[in-house]
Amino acid sequence: MKALTWQGKRKIGFSDVPDPVIQDPGDIIIKVTSTAICGSDLHLYELLGPYMHAGDVLGHETMGIVQEVGSGITKLSVGDRVVIPFNISCGHCWMCQHDLQSQCETTQVRKHDKGAQFFGYSELYGQVPGGQAEYLRVPHADYGAVRVGDQLPDHRYLFLSDILPTAWQGVHYANVPEGGSLAVYGLGPVGQLAARIGRHLGYEVLGIDPVPERRAMAERHGIQTLDFTKDTVGELRGRTGRGPDAVLDAVGMEAHGSPVSSMFQQATGLLPEKAAQLAMENVSVDRTSVLDSAIDAVRRGGTLSISGVYAGAATPMPMLKLFDKQIQIRQGQCNVRSWTEKLLPLAEDAADPLGLDDLVTHEQPLSNGPQMYETFQKKHDACIKVVLKP
Repeated sequence: MKALTWQGKRKIGFSDVPDPVIQDPGDIIIKVTSTAICGSDLHLYELLGPYMHAGDVLGHETMGIVQEVGSGITKLSVGDRVVIPFNISCGHCWMCQHDLQSQCETTQVRKHDKGAQFFGYSELYGQVPGGQAEYLRVPHADYGAVRVGDQLPDHRYLFLSDILPTAWQGVHYANVPEGGSLAVYGLGPVGQLAARIGRHLGYEVLGIDPVPERRAMAERHGIQTLDFTKDTVGELRGRTGRGPDAVLDAVGMEAHGSPVSSMFQQATGLLPEKAAQLAMENVSVDRTSVLDSAIDAVRRGGTLSISGVYAGAATPMPMLKLFDKQIQIRQGQCNVRSWTEKLLPLAEDAADPLGLDDLVTHEQPLSNGPQMYETFQKKHDACIKVVLKP
């Protein structure tokens, strides 16, 4: 089959790879109908090469049609239309039973002391072949695969794989008081959905992003926006009084405006593989311009919710300010299966309350994937969300 494969820093191949096969009674094989490029994929494209291997199949936002089922499958049948959560969870361990599917004890990557396996990600998360491909093997499918209807277009369901539950969890973690204010830093796909969710829940929502096209998209959904290149903290305080009740960081480790940290990140990528891995495990730092701004902006006693991915082992944090302002922090990988039953009716609602029909800016054949990685990373052509069709 054809798939998008990692071939090196900023090098994505459209390659021939072996077809997936059933390896365990709980597996299914799906024919992929839609797969998306996630902002997290760009971390592999740019920074996390030391844990990638040439030929790794990418992609963790996937849906499709069941083609084959293992002998242990009881809840799915050939022909079912399913969307696949990005984290691979069993549904029966202690973590899954406590709605911490991203920490699933059955699929934890203990070799690297990490949580549950992901599709299409690095060695740190299991090196499981991903869904930017014509076919995908899905382990623990009776629990993981979510059966959906066959009347609505793929994009109404595809985002249940990652960005919609990630945004929902981020807003939930933000703990905004009724009628309160929420600032969302970063209006990429997760930030767009988080801002819309906040407005859907009745909050005053302010979105911050330096890219005009992203601000314009958010404004179409009633979101107030600010340009991050201006006095963001002062303007947020001016609009809310004490500062927002909660701030959601949907940017993460590749934030603009952190030149020194950026230099260290790039330098790490130039080291030999083993040396780069040691550097990432011990002295790596993130770009924290957004995180610092979020900490400054949130009101005293407020909440900082972090949905953007951070990976620095030695990233400095302003502990005095966090302690003095009594800021609550919640963060972590999304526990996708905790939220899918709640979100499926919103995705299927004819009124489209979260604006899922207005998020995809680029729909392309899978063969154009290598070019779309570059377009998405560089934010060319007003690119906000890419969906690929095998």
